[in-house]
Amino acid sequence: MGSTSAHNNEGLGRRDLIKRSAALGVITVPTMSFLASCASGDSGSDEKVEKGTKSAENPLAVNESAPLELVIFDGGFGTKYAEDAKAVYAKTYPKAKVTFSKTQKIQSVLQPRFNGGTPPDLIDNSGAQQMDMGVLVGKKQLADLTPLLDAPSIDDPNKTVRDTLRPGIVEMGQFDGDPVWIMYYAYTVYGVWYSQTALDKLDATYPENWDDMLALCAKAKKKGIAGWTYAGKYPYYLPFSLYPFIAKIGGVEVLDAIDNLEPKAWEHPAVKAAFEAYYELFKKGYVLEGTPGLDHRGSQGAWANGKALFIPNGSWVENEEASIIPKDFKLSVGAPSSLDASDKMPFGTIWASGGEPFIVPANAKNAEGGMEQLRIMLSEASSKSFTSSTKSLSAYNGGTDGIELSDGLKSGVAALEKAGTNVVNPRLQDWYVKLQKEQIGVSGLGEMMAGRATPAEAIKKIQGYADAAAKDGSIKHFKHQ
Repeated sequence: MGSTSAHNNEGLGRRDLIKRSAALGVITVPTMSFLASCASGDSGSDEKVEKGTKSAENPLAVNESAPLELVIFDGGFGTKYAEDAKAVYAKTYPKAKVTFSKTQKIQSVLQPRFNGGTPPDLIDNSGAQQMDMGVLVGKKQLADLTPLLDAPSIDDPNKTVRDTLRPGIVEMGQFDGDPVWIMYYAYTVYGVWYSQTALDKLDATYPENWDDMLALCAKAKKKGIAGWTYAGKYPYYLPFSLYPFIAKIGGVEVLDAIDNLEPKAWEHPAVKAAFEAYYELFKKGYVLEGTPGLDHRGSQGAWANGKALFIPNGSWVENEEASIIPKDFKLSVGAPSSLDASDKMPFGTIWASGGEPFIVPANAKNAEGGMEQLRIMLSEASSKSFTSSTKSLSAYNGGTDGIELSDGLKSGVAALEKAGTNVVNPRLQDWYVKLQKEQIGVSGLGEMMAGRATPAEAIKKIQGYADAAAKDGSIKHFKHQ
């Protein structure tokens, strides 16, 4: 997974995401050196650095000679974009020693440093071991990024950084009130990803209603091709298409009630209808055999190799599987098919939101430097670097001029244009990571799609988990305003 916010396989991992999560893997040499620096504290004093002199060129009052430590998640988006931005910081502040590390094990590596009061200055908190955002916010372990948002942007000092961001990015970083705790750097389109070439070979178009989806899956099955696959070991990828499907059927208020942990929210008829539709994919044999045993890379690999038509995923998949997606694949993303004419929202309703969550710890020694690095990343040049290297949009509202868009990115942009205002943004994966991944994803949806639970049983179990979370006084609760 890219991020992910979506790639986040935490808890169990996050697909990262939700995660997207991104990859589970062997520790690299750079990571080993990073671990060594963590063990030693890499620091000397635990005290914060003195602020620098605030000026038009240095609006955040960065200490120009203070060390800066960055830790980036090494997942579906890679790290080139962050390394490019780091080089800009180093050039701008040549007296500063900038330490850059990458890892796939964010939580296991960094949580001890948070607990010890010696966290890095900027973290890409994504991947299979993403730290729980709600817990970090609830324990006041993050710095408020409002100074960054109110600072002049790199490209136009007459515009603040806030003014340059895509709609919804600032709000996603808020949990309760005005403070902004997270800067989601990627802008991810979630949905049903497929190969237009594969559909062309079946003389088919993307199914806009569920009956057509089932008919296409039946047609593919006769050709020895599965209709669907998904990250069976990390079934919290399923919501990437399931949640907007629920909203399409019953309205966005159904998702809001779920996010708010309201009693009986999961018992809404729209949830039941969506679960039963997905369960039908399993019952009719339209899910790739062996899917429950596949991780995100395994399922994506099978799909990219033509063993299945559809996979619920995020736009990071294009970069994550760039080495195996065929050149004539014509990667595309589809919004959830309509269930029937009674759906509350139109076809085209899709989930799109910020991903790749960057945070500045409250106890960071050089918080101003961490925010300045983000300010650099939120420039047009850095955004173009990100889009060029990852085939994904960034939070910066622009940055595509002069760039030849890839098939998947073009499809994602077209999907956003078609959706218009019908874009949903569920928050469970931000607010309640354990509930989203381990309980709803693995214990609920994973069991249902493997045929070990009926939709009714899965809904009952998930509602129980949600009720328990709502009553849990040890966690901070959030609500849509």
